[in-house]
Amino acid sequence: MKQIAHILSYPITVIFYLLFGLVLVVFHAIQWVCNTLIGYKAHKKSVDFLNFFILASLRVLGTSFQLKTLKNYPKDVPIIVVSNHQSLWDIPPLVWHLRNIHPKFVSKIELGKWIPSVSYNLRHGGAVLIDRKNPRQAITALINFADYLNLHNRSAVIFPEGTRSKTNVAKKFQHKGLSVLIKKMPEAYVLPITINNSWKLQKHGMFPMPLGVRVRYKLHPFIKISDFDAETLIDTIESQINSEILPK
Repeated sequence: MKQIAHILSYPITVIFYLLFGLVLVVFHAIQWVCNTLIGYKAHKKSVDFLNFFILASLRVLGTSFQLKTLKNYPKDVPIIVVSNHQSLWDIPPLVWHLRNIHPKFVSKIELGKWIPSVSYNLRHGGAVLIDRKNPRQAITALINFADYLNLHNRSAVIFPEGTRSKTNVAKKFQHKGLSVLIKKMPEAYVLPITINNSWKLQKHGMFPMPLGVRVRYKLHPFIKISDFDAETLIDTIESQINSEILPK
């Protein structure tokens, strides 16, 4: 049965990538129109539905996501979403299901250059693009990002591992970027999230993608930043997230 599923994954992955590519191209144009001619609210809606249709495309592979739309959260304050990072497919469910808190991603600068829809949103949707080879640029960009989030009561999404783990074994948190946000956003709350099984979507690389993967998200209780010093808070968040990562 597993062998049949693996054989079927080749043509179904081709179908998925055709749908995925179509979604990216169509929503690149939609984003441009919304952002250029209408404004932030319309652009955000277009990004929300971009990620909804990416999730719909993934369902062609039989992929399921256990995550409900966030409805109960601290109001009128910024939020820092902190998560482990297993694959690039971690992101669409976060954008769609956390859409009520306006998630803006901390991303490496390279992703802002060449991916239809994704790069456009990173450049124009409020995300921060950091150069990991230039610490000065990264810190300055994060400080400006924190100021933006404080002003508009929006949410940061940061993966402190710094890169995808690609397995169920989390990498050690890098404290610097998260520490900057915490110190610059004393009124904010942190939402720790544990992601499980998304690494399986890329266990063969980008092709083929396996069928029937069940990706699970565990939302931990909100933490008020002002109740902790930065280093203790980061250690607490890392411990919470790692405690819910499932074995293979």
